[in-house]
Amino acid sequence: MTTITLKINERTKAGKALLSMLEFFTKESKGVEVIETPYDPEFVAMVKKSAASKKKKEVNPDDVWGSLGLK
Repeated sequence: MTTITLKINERTKAGKALLSMLEFFTKESKGVEVIETPYDPEFVAMVKKSAASKKKKEVNPDDVWGSLGLK
């Protein structure tokens, strides 16, 4: 399986044509699936894993490096 990420301007002729073609293929073929998400799935998984973690560290926005012990 191949995953392709496209950024389409739906206000242009080319964008409208491409969206129309994708819509046709998703309705007529079981081999094409359109997944609309602005986020990388790996990034989403990382954020969800971090949010569920019990290990958290509060960061001072005025001294980020110092509050992380990196100064």
